[in-house]
Amino acid sequence: MNNLLPAGLVSNLQQALANRKPGEDDAVSSKADDDSALPSSSEGEDSSKPVIFVTNSDGIESPGLSFLVNALVEEGAYNVNVIAPQSDKSMSGHSVSLKETIEVASVQIKGATAYEISGTPVDCVSLALSGALFSWTKPLLVVSGINKGSSFGHHMYYSSVVAGAREALVYGVPAISISLNWQKDESQESDFKDAVTVCLPIIKAAMRDIEKGVFPKGFSLDLELPTSPSANKGVKVTKRSHWRSNLNWQAVSNTRAQAAARFTGGQPPMGLNIAQLSRDASAAGAARRLTTQKKDIEVVESVGVSPKAHFKKTVKYFRAEMLPKDNKEDSEDLDFKAVENGFVSLTPSYASVDSEADAAALDWIKSAVLEGQ
Repeated sequence: MNNLLPAGLVSNLQQALANRKPGEDDAVSSKADDDSALPSSSEGEDSSKPVIFVTNSDGIESPGLSFLVNALVEEGAYNVNVIAPQSDKSMSGHSVSLKETIEVASVQIKGATAYEISGTPVDCVSLALSGALFSWTKPLLVVSGINKGSSFGHHMYYSSVVAGAREALVYGVPAISISLNWQKDESQESDFKDAVTVCLPIIKAAMRDIEKGVFPKGFSLDLELPTSPSANKGVKVTKRSHWRSNLNWQAVSNTRAQAAARFTGGQPPMGLNIAQLSRDASAAGAARRLTTQKKDIEVVESVGVSPKAHFKKTVKYFRAEMLPKDNKEDSEDLDFKAVENGFVSLTPSYASVDSEADAAALDWIKSAVLEGQ
């Protein structure tokens, strides 16, 4: 050190090191890390309370999520943590945003620690349970919902609210997915508040028995609520049906270019202009280099022209929509049939096929949910 630095600077550094308090560097480093991090999930939380984690598929501002989280906070018995998509991610299934950077932003929800993310519901659950964001690694229960629209039968494969609960099972955490059989021109926002009144006792029963260690392992509950939750006829244990809608594909015109033209006054989008300038500049630069290196070359072909420029692609555009399908199943113990008849459908789902888990789940539902109906 003496050979590389001035003697006065060396003396000052030695004095500073001698006066340094133990652990001082660590404290400074820790503070720097804290300043750049998102708020800690432990701030303002009571460590003696169990953690319940909530997500959904309709987005952080959806009424189904808001009513549910507010009700759980008002219970005062849980630390309520929330991660939900920034926007509606319904029907995205069990999709994961691999090789993409997910944006996470804190959200103000009174009494809860909440974040919105740019990913899917499965991303929400996976991120939460990974321990990368929250101080805990596993809550007692994951609740996914309340979703606007049913998740009957084969819709479980499309449904991202069911996928959120299924992802919790992958991590070994019990979960409940909740969907409201929303009907256009009939349902209203207050129905979500009624839906919370119906499902809250089931959530509380699950939390109580998980804490006691008597809740069966390896299964989640799919809770389907009728269109008028407050007028339900009771809870019915159901089986997964083959109910589905038809995916109807229709050819549509190219609306992307039209949409871009609205923002650019009919001119080509800026990105296309920049790309074209880049191609032109690259071609000119390549030609200039070739001419400089080989002065005897008289004709230079531009490398900016694609070798497949002569090939004309045919581009078509299609859009899908869900259309109702006439479902022939009529057994009263199927999920959609129970809801059609005004019941709350409760269907167990399993991480793996296990008859013992099946029996244990049904026994718990009968004793904790159906007893006293």
